[in-house]
Amino acid sequence: MAEHASNRPHITRRAMMGSSALFMAGTPLAMSGYASALTAPRAVSGGGELRWNPNPASVGLHGFEGIEADREGRFPDRQYVAVENGEHYRFNIRADDRDSTGGGDRQRTEAKGMVQDGTIQRMHNGEKWTISYEMFMPSTLHGTSKFTHIFQTKTPSTNGGPWVTLDLSRSGSKETLRARAYSTSGAPDIASTDLAPLRNKWISVEWTLTIGSSGAARFVAHDGTDASAKVVADGQLSHVNLPDQGDYVRPKWGIYRSVESASSDIIDTYLLTRKYQAYRIS
Repeated sequence: MAEHASNRPHITRRAMMGSSALFMAGTPLAMSGYASALTAPRAVSGGGELRWNPNPASVGLHGFEGIEADREGRFPDRQYVAVENGEHYRFNIRADDRDSTGGGDRQRTEAKGMVQDGTIQRMHNGEKWTISYEMFMPSTLHGTSKFTHIFQTKTPSTNGGPWVTLDLSRSGSKETLRARAYSTSGAPDIASTDLAPLRNKWISVEWTLTIGSSGAARFVAHDGTDASAKVVADGQLSHVNLPDQGDYVRPKWGIYRSVESASSDIIDTYLLTRKYQAYRIS
């Protein structure tokens, strides 16, 4: 998997934004060829409306509402989020990055929201959605003793949440991929599995979310991306706190982590994602 090594040439922030503008000038996606080339998530086999399916090569970063990285402008020449090889998104984070929140105790490189053909896709109370994608986690992306989220859901107007998260956790030498009802009492796991066997390969994940203060969440992870890939995590919870709070629930992807974990775990790393699909089921 040398093609994903972290020493690949980096695109500057300025070049990244210029490329995004060129993507936006192209032909709209219009839910056609790219969407039909992908297999619908298993969770929507009974039907659903495809609402989001960004093609990195044609829409670039405009498939998201925005990017949150280096919000204080400390490292203007660093690349944080960009399209790589025309087919996936790359999220970079470095040991000395710091977010503008938390008094210097955390880092953030995230893309937020779902935009299809210029329209924000919003998840509201009472709705059920399935969101699927593939991701690649390198050996340098560690589980940590404090929080490391690689997916989270929040409510924009109130900054409420995170409601459900996908976490990389560490207890001693054991690292775990954990889907969690983070803001539900006790922050219970929805599903979890060992992290180590899932590194340095593309894996697929699916979330099925029912939005509301007493909502529901299911998480499924496959060790691979084809139809025969082994299920390594599959769990669901009811009475999950996942409210729109009069606004909407917005997903976020990337790396958001505390730097108060062991320094050996807070190192330069990245996350790759591709083949996003979001279906409204009901």
